[in-house]
Amino acid sequence: MGRVGLTTERLTRAGAELADEVGFEQVTVSALARRFDVKVASLYSHVKSSQDLKTRIALLALEELADRGADALAGRAGKDALTALADVYRDYARQHPGRYAATRQPLTPEAAAASAGGRHAEMTRAILRGYDLTEPDQTHAVRLLGSVFHGYVSLELAEAFRHSAPDSQESWTRILDALDALLRNWPAP
Repeated sequence: MGRVGLTTERLTRAGAELADEVGFEQVTVSALARRFDVKVASLYSHVKSSQDLKTRIALLALEELADRGADALAGRAGKDALTALADVYRDYARQHPGRYAATRQPLTPEAAAASAGGRHAEMTRAILRGYDLTEPDQTHAVRLLGSVFHGYVSLELAEAFRHSAPDSQESWTRILDALDALLRNWPAP
């Protein structure tokens, strides 16, 4: 009776919720089976392994994050677009720390091709169109933005700034101001 209604999608979403509660690294098929009060074997017709489950959670998280990013970028350009996308990443990580960790999960080439990862790169490149960067500088800038967004968010999630002044929001705002200035005045090679 516990198996009624179990689907791959439902298990993936439950796995994502579990990741937010206990941490992405703690998500296993066994932990998910306990959540549904079913035997582990009952889940193997829906997910192949804990790694498969984690990959599915990563794909879900990348899709959710890309959808939020696309919504935030609509009608924005330049610094407004930069700030909007940066805030999406930061807010998502705060709201869904386990899912955000899943977005850092290495994917197989097949999973990567099926993921929303390409949408993330496209959104970042769309922001950069407002800064008039050409290749290869655009690729360097995409990497810079990803590094800053992820680095800051990761430190913040680890509470690295909790006991220091100024407030982390003030630092975040100043960092985005600095990125905007850098992108407008990108150094020549």
